[in-house]
Amino acid sequence: MDGKRVTVVVDAMGGDNAPTEIIKGAVDALNSSDSIDIRLAGKEDILKGELEKYEYPKDRLEIVNTTEVIATAESPVAAIRRKKDSSIVVGLQMVKNGEADAFVSAGSTGAVLVGGQLIVGKAKGVRRAPLAPMIPTEKGASLLIDCGANVDARADHLVQFARMGSIYMEHVIGVKNPTVALVNIGAEDEKGNALVKETLPMLRKCKDLNFIGSIEARDISAGYADVIVTEAFTGNVILKMYEGVASTFLTVIKQTLMSSFRGKVGGALIKPLLKKSMKKFDASQYGGAPLLGLRGLVVKAHGSSEAVEIKNSILQCETFVRQDVTTKISESFKLDLEEDV
Repeated sequence: MDGKRVTVVVDAMGGDNAPTEIIKGAVDALNSSDSIDIRLAGKEDILKGELEKYEYPKDRLEIVNTTEVIATAESPVAAIRRKKDSSIVVGLQMVKNGEADAFVSAGSTGAVLVGGQLIVGKAKGVRRAPLAPMIPTEKGASLLIDCGANVDARADHLVQFARMGSIYMEHVIGVKNPTVALVNIGAEDEKGNALVKETLPMLRKCKDLNFIGSIEARDISAGYADVIVTEAFTGNVILKMYEGVASTFLTVIKQTLMSSFRGKVGGALIKPLLKKSMKKFDASQYGGAPLLGLRGLVVKAHGSSEAVEIKNSILQCETFVRQDVTTKISESFKLDLEEDV
């Protein structure tokens, strides 16, 4: 991969702010890195009109014309099978066929997850492909895995999630010997449901992991672990609660500062420091969530993504591909190649 540009296909029709913010993010990424080529999948006439607003290296961006769009409300499986010329299906096919190194979409989460597994396919040895977003913490950021792809998971799936998450944090984020913790309702081994109790001893036996034991939800935001392991139901609840509390917290602060003259004056004085502090909790700086364990890279950005998150989602693809994370994940499971059931 050295010396060769990384090709990222972007779903230009997916997301609440498509195609305007998607295209702006793609152009910003292209102008930020000389090592990336971009393919925009979507309706050509619409994309051409948007691209006229920008200056960018035109030899490194191509439009892949598609005629269909998968809506968020559609059944993911039915949509993937029926809408073969949608921006999501075409983009995923390009990754499968080796025409692109990675796919980025802010579109239907269900369609991206289903399509990633059905079209791109799981890497050798991988039983389940988890969705793994970076979440902000007091110490920086942690990887939450899984947060939406596998609601019903087994203990051996969680062990694989831990290993994939550890590989991602070390080789993409640059965290040496990342700490790994399992979400639980207490630190003691006797606590937790049947899944947690079965998974804990299995994780402790993994010599390739820096496993530190259980982690309670209240300790996640403090950054006690680099990789937070759970099944998708709990992971999604954690993620949505995280986002909701952050939004409510900001709203309350704003209302308090604007409620009186003294508050307005104080707010004006602390605004620069507050803005700097709150930037640490801006999830958009980390890009999208990779669907780990596939034969190629698929990244799911927030449906409400603006240009900055799309840009960072694209840029993170370069590190992932150059570090050959897909191969590293497969190699970590080379002695564990049982077929999924």
